[in-house]
Amino acid sequence: MSATVPLIQARTGVIVAADVAGLDELRRLVAACAGVPEVVAIKIGFSLGLRHGLPAVVDAIARISAVPVIYDHQKAGTDIPQMGGPFAAVCRDAGVKGVIFFPQAGPKTLEGFVVGAFRCGLTPIVGLVMTHEAYLKSEGGYIVDDAPDAMARTAIELGVKDFVLPGTKPEIVRRFSTGVLASVESAGVFMPGIGSQGGDLKGAFWAATPHRHFAIIGSAIYGAKEPRTALQAFVQEVKNA
Repeated sequence: MSATVPLIQARTGVIVAADVAGLDELRRLVAACAGVPEVVAIKIGFSLGLRHGLPAVVDAIARISAVPVIYDHQKAGTDIPQMGGPFAAVCRDAGVKGVIFFPQAGPKTLEGFVVGAFRCGLTPIVGLVMTHEAYLKSEGGYIVDDAPDAMARTAIELGVKDFVLPGTKPEIVRRFSTGVLASVESAGVFMPGIGSQGGDLKGAFWAATPHRHFAIIGSAIYGAKEPRTALQAFVQEVKNA
């Protein structure tokens, strides 16, 4: 059931998280990223989607850039399994190409959202561990430590190849890269938290080796006085890494 062609065919690069409020801000950000080959996707979230509507947001991006749009609806994977299909259909109709969800509501919800995404021609990207402190039980959080491993195994059985892991926690990225993801051909590791949250790009990329690996970077770019300059600094880190 998995996609035969990866959403992002590059081995590495930057995914710009466009967590801005307005369409004008979005257009300026996308224009600042245009023509930079290391920018392999734009990620949008609930703020833009709920305020302006997904079709308008995706259209604003598509008029400037041809890179795929990933929709991260925090947290879509906490709904009931039957909502996976309608969620995917809304995203497909808006022009979204990939969807991120954290399947914290259990394996049936994971299956519902993955199957819904594949049926709509979308790439499901399954979130396993978040970037902030006190997420896993061992960190003081609510999620038991072996739950993300179970999520990953179920997702792999369903054909998922792309996963979100925290760029702020390279030891966790490394554990998954050499563990449950080791047998996945062309696995993709998407890592938020690099930049303003303190994640180190070089360390995160090393931890994700040998898989396809991508830095998800938001406010460190769009919040900079010169977003293009900030982006180029990260691009240079990608090249050096």
